[in-house]
Amino acid sequence: MHWKISKEFDFCYGHRVWSQTLDTEFSLDGCLKCRHLHGHQGKVIVYLQARKLENGMVTDFKHLNWFKQFLDDVLDHKFILDINDPLFETLLPHYKDKQNLIKFNEGYMIPDLSKISNKEQHLIEMYEGYIIVDFVPTSENISAWLLSIVAKKMTKLNVEVSHLEFLETPKSKSTFYA
Repeated sequence: MHWKISKEFDFCYGHRVWSQTLDTEFSLDGCLKCRHLHGHQGKVIVYLQARKLENGMVTDFKHLNWFKQFLDDVLDHKFILDINDPLFETLLPHYKDKQNLIKFNEGYMIPDLSKISNKEQHLIEMYEGYIIVDFVPTSENISAWLLSIVAKKMTKLNVEVSHLEFLETPKSKSTFYA
């Protein structure tokens, strides 16, 4: 027996699924729209569970405020780019050697803007909009990535993440189970 709670979060983001392929028998056409640079209004639903309640709760919902801040500060209105995307050098020409990237424990990188501080403001603004990951940013991969971030943090409270749902549109959802 266990209890389960969930909390929802929203953020806007862009991505490109450069690895997209289609089987026209099922897709009815060969248009690879997800290969285009595009954006979504994403929704994340985190499911936490516990076998024993602490103070009558799995945990306080406020214990996920850090995750809301992560989404707001790191992902909201950013473009999630795979470091292996063939367009990487085109989109980040000042970082085409894939050096000068600042790495974070949560599994992402950002361009070190101090390396281009002498460049035009519009270039700096463009580069500060990239979140670089080492996976194709599909809904499935994003849901697994976000679950790993939440699960690692919540272990400090002895709370398990059951699963995480990631919706890139209101009708398209990926679920990743711990």
